[in-house]
Amino acid sequence: MVGSTLVERRELIEALASADGAFYLVCARTGDRPVPSIGMYFETRETARLAARAVEQYRTALRRYDPQFPHHDVIVCQDDSPQESADGNSETGGERPDSADWSLSDPVLDVPVVHPSNRGLVEFCHRVAAAVFETLSDSGHDAVERAVMDSYADLAETVTDPDGLCLCLLESMAAELDSQLSPDEQADVLADAATRLAPVDAEGRPLSATLYSLQGCGLLGDYLQSPWSTDLDGGTRSVVVRLTDYALSPRDGRLPVLPLVLGLYRRRPDPPPSSLRVVDAADGWRVTLALSDEAEPNGLVSAPIHDT
Repeated sequence: MVGSTLVERRELIEALASADGAFYLVCARTGDRPVPSIGMYFETRETARLAARAVEQYRTALRRYDPQFPHHDVIVCQDDSPQESADGNSETGGERPDSADWSLSDPVLDVPVVHPSNRGLVEFCHRVAAAVFETLSDSGHDAVERAVMDSYADLAETVTDPDGLCLCLLESMAAELDSQLSPDEQADVLADAATRLAPVDAEGRPLSATLYSLQGCGLLGDYLQSPWSTDLDGGTRSVVVRLTDYALSPRDGRLPVLPLVLGLYRRRPDPPPSSLRVVDAADGWRVTLALSDEAEPNGLVSAPIHDT
């Protein structure tokens, strides 16, 4: 299965990485840090080249379910002062390395290159999908992984737009997780998958940071958040958020909310997400989010849509 291959390649890349390394990987065409090497550095150029090949194998595995998954010409760069930003995206310290410091790592050049209109959205969707696929594989949910791939493959035959395809992937994933896993299993998958994404600053306001991140990648147009309220008896905290131009579409009366809740799990709110209630607000969605240690999880990957 795809998930097991992803786990093996990620583990190899992580084993090669070094906190004190000066070499890192980028796409020669876009300058992006390729998944799953975001935030990682390597001790030597040769080690980085090995990691680059593992990155290409990882991305090739993802391409088994989505031929439109962007190709990266992965190269090795050297930086004497690597730094990592608070949102988990690595940055170089000082000037961009001179081209003489770059070395090709056998990029795949004889395949068609997809240029999606929103590269950030496509990459975001596939980072989320990869983390969930890895988790499903490690958790023994092979049947769910197969169902996601089969559902997505059916849609891919009719949708040719790269942006639309990546959204269909998240919609299919949310639908299958919702139908085949219990609410507790869904929560466990989200918590595990969150650890497989690049680390982010967990301090401050987790919900606001998550919404801002979704807006930045193009999954969300705008949002308006109410003040938090707290149930003094049960300790449940809740908030209402109005979402406009949300890119994911409803399925069978339910709204896919997987990327929103996964983003919250990455930022480790206390207490954790317990339920989402969605109302069709005509010009968008009104989402009531509850955080609780005690309540049974509900609607964490796909939430039922109410009229009021």
